[in-house]
Amino acid sequence: MLSNKVIENVLYAALSTGGDFAEIFVEDRYNNNMRMIGGLLESNISGRDFGVGIRIFNGVNSIYAYTNDAREDNLIKVAKEASMALSSSQKDLVFNFMRIPIDNRHRIEILPSSVGKNKKVELMKRGYESAKNYDPLISQVTVNYLDEEQNVLIANSEGVLAEDQRIRTRISLQAVAAKDGEMQVGFYGPGAAMGFEFFDYINVEEVGREAARIAKTMVLAEHCPSGTMPVIIDNEFGGVLFHEACGHALEATFVSKGTSAFSDQLGQSVASPLVTAIDDGTIPNGWGSTTIDDEGTPTQRNVLIENGILKSYLIDTLGGKRMGMKSTGSSRRQSYQFPPTSRMNNTFIAAGTSTFNQIISNTEKGLYAKKLGGGSVNPATGDFNFAVMEGYLVENGKIVKPVRGATLIGNGVKVLEKIDMVGNNVALGQGMCGSISGMVPANVGQPTIRVSSLTVGGRKGEE
Repeated sequence: MLSNKVIENVLYAALSTGGDFAEIFVEDRYNNNMRMIGGLLESNISGRDFGVGIRIFNGVNSIYAYTNDAREDNLIKVAKEASMALSSSQKDLVFNFMRIPIDNRHRIEILPSSVGKNKKVELMKRGYESAKNYDPLISQVTVNYLDEEQNVLIANSEGVLAEDQRIRTRISLQAVAAKDGEMQVGFYGPGAAMGFEFFDYINVEEVGREAARIAKTMVLAEHCPSGTMPVIIDNEFGGVLFHEACGHALEATFVSKGTSAFSDQLGQSVASPLVTAIDDGTIPNGWGSTTIDDEGTPTQRNVLIENGILKSYLIDTLGGKRMGMKSTGSSRRQSYQFPPTSRMNNTFIAAGTSTFNQIISNTEKGLYAKKLGGGSVNPATGDFNFAVMEGYLVENGKIVKPVRGATLIGNGVKVLEKIDMVGNNVALGQGMCGSISGMVPANVGQPTIRVSSLTVGGRKGEE
């Protein structure tokens, strides 16, 4: 992507007038996005993005510049202009680029770019038909298809030289059910760091039926009562609550600045002893997996919380300099247009010992949140608000009826302390995570868990 000589000259330029560390990030990405609405292909956007990012540190200060012009003279010009913003001239620089050997555990069998458009559209139509024909209440179905190939090269003034190829494929369906002027939405969107062989592992008809099932169930449901009650949160995408309410607060982005609820808490009890939480960027073909992070550090399995005790943070190089700690291979960015920072990869609560049926049968009265939707969180306080896409009331140890319009309101730290049952059925769900370094693919997950007491927003007067 760039020769060693060009890399060396650009790094010299970056450090010629200031800074004590310089890094080059080169990206060559191919994207294919298609959308189908009402059974018709509404958009088909394919393209290539190529560019180079240059980052310079001076102590714990940094500057970032990027360009899509990879000519050597332009890269040197950009590097020099960026370095002018920093001070402390460096001399007698020696760069020894030792290529990092990479054991790419994410096997790709069929490059998506080798598959014709018609075959991809046929998959989308199958998903559309299965959702639309699920029930007459389904009024609209939207299908999104994505595949991408991202090739990166990372080099820095400490001798790192690494390359990685990332392939991802995803299909998502959204179904809308309508009845008596009411509309409810169901969504399901599996994805993986795989090629087109991904569709040998999933059934697009089942994806469509699942989205339609959620929508139909909720449009026929009663409104959820409000109040404080035990809440059972199901596995898979239920893990988005931990991801948003706690995971971001464990990133060095916030911890290093003292703006996280978990700052200075290492070694302390921050959760129920039943809770062990992990971020693992090494899961083979995981939606959020990479072989190396976006600073060239190999990804790893990071135990964040073990039996309720805070063990680790998610750390990038700059955050680590501020904290006096090493990178955990957790630096990510959306593209070359963003400087990297600490981010989650595949984050989940580990399995416990309870079965799903035991958790339900041991709950006298509460809410079963089978599917969570969107939400918001304040990383400094941990306060959150999440919509429940699919919910059910539990009474006398049984699931009795579906309810809609529920929201979960609480504090991430307090929720961790109130988890009193953890299931044995871990599953992961796929999503896109946003932060200051852009949108990145991330897995969320957990087994079924029960929070002993949580505020549920619903319709007043129906408590």
